[in-house]
Amino acid sequence: MRLSRLNLIAGFFLAAILSAPAWGATPALPGTVNYVEGQASIGSQALNAKSVGSTTLEAGQTLSTGTGKAEILMTPGVFFRLGDDSAATLVSPSLTNTEIALSQGQAMVEVDEINKDNLLRVQENGAETQLLKTGIYGFDANNDNVRVFKGEALVQDGDRQVKVKAGHQFALNNASLKAAKFDEHEYQDTDLYRFSNLRSQYLAEANVDAAGLYYPGTPGWIGAGWYWDPGFFGYTWLPGDGYFYSPFGWGFYSPLWIGYYGGYGYGYRGYPYHGYGPARPYHAGTPAYVGHPAQGIRGPSSASVGASHFGVMGGGFHGGGGFRGGGFRR
Repeated sequence: MRLSRLNLIAGFFLAAILSAPAWGATPALPGTVNYVEGQASIGSQALNAKSVGSTTLEAGQTLSTGTGKAEILMTPGVFFRLGDDSAATLVSPSLTNTEIALSQGQAMVEVDEINKDNLLRVQENGAETQLLKTGIYGFDANNDNVRVFKGEALVQDGDRQVKVKAGHQFALNNASLKAAKFDEHEYQDTDLYRFSNLRSQYLAEANVDAAGLYYPGTPGWIGAGWYWDPGFFGYTWLPGDGYFYSPFGWGFYSPLWIGYYGGYGYGYRGYPYHGYGPARPYHAGTPAYVGHPAQGIRGPSSASVGASHFGVMGGGFHGGGGFRGGGFRR
C-alpha cells in the first residue's frame, strides 16, 4: 500500500512537470493565457484548461468570452481579467509598451508592480488609459467608463487628457473634463470584482508554493518574473526581492525573502504570515492554513511549504472572503 502511494505521488509529480510549458522563469510574454473559465476563444480557437500557459494572444488577435472569463498576463505583476460577454484585442505585446484594447464588455486590471520603463495602456472606444501606479482598474466598454479603485490613471480621450485618482471614475462620453467619485462598495460585490479578488488570492498561494521551488541557486531561478507552478498549473509572479502586498491585500514574496526569513504567508488578511520577518496584522483566531481552508491542512513555518505541497493543490481557483484592502507594500 505504501509503495503504491509513493508510485502514485511520483507519477503525479512527473505528470505535472511534463505538462508544464517550462520549468522556471519562462518566455511568458504579455498576452499569455493564464486562466480560462467557461466559454472563451481566440478567433475560432476555443480555449480551455489546457490552453493555460501554452496559448498566447498575439498582436492583433482578439480574445472573446461568452458565459466565461479569462486571465491574461501582461508585464510581470500585472494581470488583465476579462469578464462575461467581453472581447479584448492585444495591440502591443512589448514589455516596454504593453497595450490592450477592450472592444466589448468589461475588464479589470490588477497592477501589483510597475516599473518606470513600463508603459501600460488600455484602449476603450477610442480613448487610451495609461496605468500609472500599482492598483485595481475597471473598464466598461458597454458604458464608456474607466474606473480606478486603487492607483492612478491618465485618460487620453481625443484632445482631452484627464488624470483619474483612486475612488474616481471617468465617463468617456461625457463632455466634462473632470473625474467623479464613485461608491467602491457598490462594485465590490460584482461578479468580475469578486472573481479578480479570488484570482489574486489564488495567485498569492501559488507564489508561496513556487517561491519554495525556485529559491536562488536552484534550477530555473533567473530573478523576478513569471514562474510556472506545477502544483497550481499556472503562472504566478515572483518578485526579485522583498515582499509585496497586492492591491487586494494578498502577499507576494520573493524566494530570497522566504529563504532568508524561513517563513510564508498569503497576505495580511485571512491568512497570517508565519516566519521571522516583520509582523503583520491579521484577524485574531484565524489558523495558518497552507492550502484551501476547507482542506484543514496546517503547514510548516518554513520554505519547505513549496516542496511539501508540490502537485497537491490542483487546477482551477479557490479562496474566500470579500474585499481585501491594504494596497501595496514592500
